Amino acid sequence: MSTAIVVGSGPNGLSAAAVLARAGVEVTVLEAAGEIGGGTRTVEAIVPGLLHDRCSAAHPLAVGSRALRGLDRYGLRWRLPEIDCAHPLDDGTAGVLHRSVTETAAGLGPDGRTWRALFGRSARDYDVLSEDILRPLLRIPRHPLRLARFGIPALAPAAALARLFRTEQARALWLGVAAHALRPLDLPLSSAIGIGILTAGHRHGWAVAEGGSRAITDALAALVRDHGGKIETGVRVRSAAQLPPSDVVVWDAAPSALPCLLGDQLPSRIARAYRRFRYGPAAVKVDFAVEGGVPWTAEGARRAGSVHVCGSEVARAEREIHSGRMPDRPFVLVGQQYLADPQRSMGNVHPVWVYAHVPNGYAGDATSAIIAQIERFAPGFRDRILGAAVRAPADLAEENANFAGGNILTGAKDVRQLVFGPRITLQPYDVGVPGHFLCSAATPPGPGAHGMCGAHAAERALLHLRGRWS
Repeated sequence: MSTAIVVGSGPNGLSAAAVLARAGVEVTVLEAAGEIGGGTRTVEAIVPGLLHDRCSAAHPLAVGSRALRGLDRYGLRWRLPEIDCAHPLDDGTAGVLHRSVTETAAGLGPDGRTWRALFGRSARDYDVLSEDILRPLLRIPRHPLRLARFGIPALAPAAALARLFRTEQARALWLGVAAHALRPLDLPLSSAIGIGILTAGHRHGWAVAEGGSRAITDALAALVRDHGGKIETGVRVRSAAQLPPSDVVVWDAAPSALPCLLGDQLPSRIARAYRRFRYGPAAVKVDFAVEGGVPWTAEGARRAGSVHVCGSEVARAEREIHSGRMPDRPFVLVGQQYLADPQRSMGNVHPVWVYAHVPNGYAGDATSAIIAQIERFAPGFRDRILGAAVRAPADLAEENANFAGGNILTGAKDVRQLVFGPRITLQPYDVGVPGHFLCSAATPPGPGAHGMCGAHAAERALLHLRGRWS
């Protein structure tokens, strides 16, 4: 029987292990932390029984992912909020995103036709289209016409697409989703991640995992064990030399870590490329325990699973953090997962999940700015806070070595790294050492709890085991 070691138990590491175990490979997963999950962990951070997602929260790209199919038998259940996302404005209105393209368009007035033109056809085709967009871009597409309809708008700067909209509500809604890329919104391809999220969301919704995001990795771990795999926690791998013998090794690691992990095994030109790997802006994560929930002025925000908080200033805030400056009014993402999954709350006390975009390595205290931003659109929020748990960029990097400087996307999603991955190659999962593969979110198709980076890396490993690797 062939053997494999997977280093790291985030959703990509575990999805790689699942693919290998299902294929009959004897798999061992090694995790440095005391618990599995990476960016898909859930904890009781403030009040006993109150469930807070540590990193990833809403999962539009995960629901339809083939890497996660069949996990309902291992307890994974998806729950949908009434409204996927809202973007409140200072006049008390909001751009409101529904799962339905038609319903979203109806709420955007004169911009409804443009919204339908951008997302309607691709959302209907998403289950087929995902075969192309959830894999490396530099491949012969399986569905070229559908991919072209999707891809042409994705090439544009997000700010340019925003100019297609006439209303502030539609512009803000679009730019808020595009800001998930953590890039200046006037640059080429800054639309790509936003269009991907919206297209997937209009097909499957911005679902949350019942019981917290940890349910995703718990289900993957159960599948791995069900097929004979082993998972060991508290094992920090500092060098490939400390690993037991195995036929393949799959690394759920940051590319910049590979030169140290693989040492002289790594070809010098590839080591140089990994050392040049770039990281983007960071996040500050704050979990709040809030009595009665957030008192949003905009009615749509009160029913939304996700709320983007930055008014009409999204492009400015993203430009500033990319330049290394902390904006007075940062872009803030608020998660209200308990609306879809009430078991996360304790009575009338609710877990409110919050990220703010900040410069990479930011060492200041962003908590006051975050609260002020939410208070701006939800007067009285500050008075409802019963407790808070704050994690700065350094804390995020300490908890997860893939998040260098607090960059939760595992790398800057600029044109080169978005198109090629960690280095310029047609095989982004291969690291140049036979039998070793990279599966972190630095590889295509990128961040998210969809597990497809791990699935693709594992498929490359299986080709190697079958003697067809090239």
